[in-house]
Amino acid sequence: MEFIPTALQGNYLISLKTFSDERGWFSRYFSKDQFESIGHTKEWVQMNHSFNTRKGTLRGLHFQTGAAREIKLVRCIAGAVWDVAVDLRQRSATFLQWYGTTLSAENRQMMYIPEGFAHGFQTLTDNCELLYHHTGYYSKELEGGLRYNDPVLGIQWPEPVSIISERDLSHPLIGSQFKGIE
Repeated sequence: MEFIPTALQGNYLISLKTFSDERGWFSRYFSKDQFESIGHTKEWVQMNHSFNTRKGTLRGLHFQTGAAREIKLVRCIAGAVWDVAVDLRQRSATFLQWYGTTLSAENRQMMYIPEGFAHGFQTLTDNCELLYHHTGYYSKELEGGLRYNDPVLGIQWPEPVSIISERDLSHPLIGSQFKGIE
């Protein structure tokens, strides 16, 4: 694995090294000692699988607060998505900045998203599947969200939105009262 730092402190794009032969290919996507080299020492406690039928589907921007803060590791295993992380850490030099990249079954890259970040993605193809690893359990009481088209963030989504949940449409815009996550 190669950990490629993004412009956001603690956020990494992870490129997997593959070993190929006539049978196909093999790749490792987790090794405790390699993740420790970037300061990751927490246990993955929850794993989720997301399937999205239509190109342009948008999910996010989601985050957990308080005791439910979590690190996420996201990998696309079918199709392709535009994956976005937003720094919500109030004392961070990159507060309210975002990083986006294409994750796909073809490029076999992953995004490592630290605590204190929001996450969202948009599908670039039909029939996309993503795997998520989490260091915290989901808490409905401690979940939060930001509007995907918030002008303060100015995220450049690559496709028109074809499907988005009512919940994601109802996330608030960032106002002057937004202080981020401690």
